[in-house]
Amino acid sequence: MLVNYEKQTGAYSRYAQLPLTARPLDLLYFLFFAMHLPASLIIDLQYIYPPQLVPGFLRGLLDMYIDMSRDPLIGGVHGAFGDSGHLMWFKTFLVLEAVFQIPVFVLGLRGLYKGSQSIYPLLVLYGASSATTTLACITAVLQTPELTDIALSRGVAAVTSQQRLMLLSSYVPFFLVPLIMAADMAFRVSTLVRKGIKMEEEEKWK
Repeated sequence: MLVNYEKQTGAYSRYAQLPLTARPLDLLYFLFFAMHLPASLIIDLQYIYPPQLVPGFLRGLLDMYIDMSRDPLIGGVHGAFGDSGHLMWFKTFLVLEAVFQIPVFVLGLRGLYKGSQSIYPLLVLYGASSATTTLACITAVLQTPELTDIALSRGVAAVTSQQRLMLLSSYVPFFLVPLIMAADMAFRVSTLVRKGIKMEEEEKWK
């Protein structure tokens, strides 16, 4: 059993030292962060930017996205469907994205590229937090009413079946990847902790 444990932890350390392209899961996380960072800065976080600082073409991209998808969350906080007071929870998530997730994207890109094991605890926190908040967003999309002529005339949040499918296809990966990341990084941290405890116990007996 001890031999198997040493093989596991030793192999894991060597895995972290491989180039990024030889670490499939780390490469997935790296590409996820690389894609998520500009999407957050360009679309998601426009809500918290001072309007006068948002270039016209960026506002145009946001308007085009809302017109195409009728996203009840992004469109809702930007006033596309009337009062957004009921979306205070989502507004809080956007602030969390700005103050927590954006720095994690930058640190995660750097740490994953270098194969740094010190980034693992932070990625556990990010994965668990992001999967939880995105699950709430998926639930909101699923509960959004079907678009009808009445809903369209009233300007309320409602989507067609095609728009709902499109929204789910964009939200679900942002739930699954962080969920996998949280479980994977928690296992890695647990492995390193067990290794550290074992080494500490061995030192006591020297």
